[in-house]
Amino acid sequence: MQIIRVETPSAKYDVFAGSGLLRTLAPRIERAAGRLPPRVFVLTSAPIWALWGEAFCSSFPEPPIALFLPQGERHKTMASVERLAREMLRAGGDRGSLLIAFGGGIVGDVGGFLASIFMRGIPYVQVPTTLLAQVDSSVGGKTGVNLPEGKNMVGSFHHPRAVFADMGVLGTLPERELRAGLMESVKSGIIRDRGLVRFMEENADRVLGRDAKALEKVIAASIRVKAGVVNRDERDTGLRMILNLGHTVGHAVEQATAYKALLHGEAVGWGMIAALYLARQRGTINGRQLERLENLVRMYGPLPPLKLRAAKVVAATGADKKNVGGVRRFVLPVGIGDAGVVEDVTPAELEAAVRYMLAQAAEKHA
Repeated sequence: MQIIRVETPSAKYDVFAGSGLLRTLAPRIERAAGRLPPRVFVLTSAPIWALWGEAFCSSFPEPPIALFLPQGERHKTMASVERLAREMLRAGGDRGSLLIAFGGGIVGDVGGFLASIFMRGIPYVQVPTTLLAQVDSSVGGKTGVNLPEGKNMVGSFHHPRAVFADMGVLGTLPERELRAGLMESVKSGIIRDRGLVRFMEENADRVLGRDAKALEKVIAASIRVKAGVVNRDERDTGLRMILNLGHTVGHAVEQATAYKALLHGEAVGWGMIAALYLARQRGTINGRQLERLENLVRMYGPLPPLKLRAAKVVAATGADKKNVGGVRRFVLPVGIGDAGVVEDVTPAELEAAVRYMLAQAAEKHA
């Protein structure tokens, strides 16, 4: 098992990545977060609970009170948060309660936000069940829900008391979800870890074949990248923005397709294609690096084809949370293993990058 420490000005906690964590969860939570309170809630989805609910509950003296969030971005809303908060109140929830977010990134985001505002804030624990959530969204304290105008427009910073990433649950993860999650690991390598890029290039068959040691290396390396950046910039005011490589256009693609056509990691994959093109045009990477990194994205695809108008995607980037004062902020790789944020991307440059991405996406597969 790998243990990665997160230390920010407002929180200190550990991320545990390994196998067999689920059946020993209660004593692990007690060691990490203190004595279990009388009211323990678990927010999950019906499919995850059907697969793993028995194992999840096996170490608890009393089964946690289960709350359910339907799958899909369309349920990541304020209405869902209100419904869940009222269910917690009816079940006796109070400011001494503990919430466990047990599911993918949407469950983690909604669960964290619910915990941050219920009774003005209660402790919670992340138990991510998708690769994307394990390597990215469960770590760092960002929580939130969507508005029709854009993703994660309402939210808060609320760190978990601990994160338990059990790789055993990935055995039932659909192939498409696995590959989508690996896009965030590709991103982590590009922005901060050349060794991770090289490992993912040289071990794609093992990683995609779910070899335990290969997956553990990728997951732990990705978490270390995230933790290292969050430790230096907790509130997303500077360095932490590099974690959004591929997300400016990726979020726009999600919004333009009404959050129905792509998984989040797939949208980020396409967003990285656009960012890599823009980086090449600006000279922060050379032609050989562009080809190498594009090939890495494709190696962990295929990404779904897209049929969108460039103007619609470009317009949707205006709703990105990184924008300040109407200025679009864009994350670009600087070589391999480094990245920076630029604020002077022109409309023409952005449109050219989106058109390049859409030309790639119009082919049968990336």
